[in-house]
Amino acid sequence: MNYLLVGIGGVIGSLLRYYLGEFTHSWWEYHFPLGTLLINLIGCFVLGWFTNRVVKLKLFHPHVLAGLGTGLVGSFTTFSTFSVETVHLIQSNSWASAFLYVLLSLFGGLLMSWLGYELGHRSFKRIHKNGGEAL
Repeated sequence: MNYLLVGIGGVIGSLLRYYLGEFTHSWWEYHFPLGTLLINLIGCFVLGWFTNRVVKLKLFHPHVLAGLGTGLVGSFTTFSTFSVETVHLIQSNSWASAFLYVLLSLFGGLLMSWLGYELGHRSFKRIHKNGGEAL
């Protein structure tokens, strides 16, 4: 059952990544890979929140959590595309864009993970303080 839920989450996450990438490309016409950057930053935030909010509530079976975290968020984010796009920027002599992309991806990802983690932690504490079980 675990493999099935991770697979279903993977299909959903990869489709979301594809559609968000297509949406970004529809209005972003520059050489900088903004779509992948946004996707990865959103994924970092969501996984930070998810691991410190949803997992701690213990409302879902571990198989469902794996489907959401590993499957959906794991397939939504993309390190391989980030790497290939960085190499492409370097090969096209766009060193400044490549450097900016790496810095924004690394530090932006860490910041978004931390923000999601903090939001999840604070809302988890608030719920348990009030005795509720809502997401």
